[in-house]
Amino acid sequence: MPFLHTDISQSGVLAITIDRPKANALNLELIGELQNAFRQAARDSQTRAILLTGAGRVFGAGQDIEEIKAGGESLSYKEHLIKTYNPLVMQIRQIEKPVVAAINGPCAGASLGIALACDMRLATETARFVVGFTGIGLAPDSGVSLLLPALIGLGRAGQFTFSNQPIPASQAETWGLVNQVVKDEELLPTSKAICELLAAGPVGAFGLSKRLFNKAILPNLEDILNYEAQVQEIAGHRAEHKEGVQAFLDKRAPKFS
Repeated sequence: MPFLHTDISQSGVLAITIDRPKANALNLELIGELQNAFRQAARDSQTRAILLTGAGRVFGAGQDIEEIKAGGESLSYKEHLIKTYNPLVMQIRQIEKPVVAAINGPCAGASLGIALACDMRLATETARFVVGFTGIGLAPDSGVSLLLPALIGLGRAGQFTFSNQPIPASQAETWGLVNQVVKDEELLPTSKAICELLAAGPVGAFGLSKRLFNKAILPNLEDILNYEAQVQEIAGHRAEHKEGVQAFLDKRAPKFS
């Protein structure tokens, strides 16, 4: 059963909906579907703008912890990231078509990295953003270590990475983490209307603009993604992470020491 739904409008807006109940947590199959969707969108001349959202009340809970647990001691976090999130984040940044994230609810961990890689972000009033990684004894990955401070500043990024507290939608808008906050029922209509305008515009020039933004602001994104993978390999084999995962599964507060 696919976890991704795609639909393209006559005007060339490709809607990609993540649908993996109940929290749209990301697993290998879903990540592969996302990579394939962006690969096809890059090749498809009919696709002129992309809308990425989540089904239900959650945009994305990040990596599925159950899958991590099932990987056991042999799991290589570096190899996992190189196979999954690193190429996906690069796909979103390098596709020469505008990508708009419609954030319909909580957005955490790797799902946050995916949202930050998009060109624009709209969010519902009830959305919130959680860095998430440190809650299970990990460091940020999926581009979060670069993209989050680039958008909200190093001090704020450090505060919310270390505290693991949520950033409410209103604060996210004030800081520039999202472009616009709307009522829940207005999210999809507003996001689709923006995508329709983009699709009717000079998409070729938009793509060249993305090249310039990547060169000017994110020239080291690929290097950072690779370094995140190296650092996560260290964090993933420490006792802090084991305790964090077990506490998550036990639905209790972790006891780091």
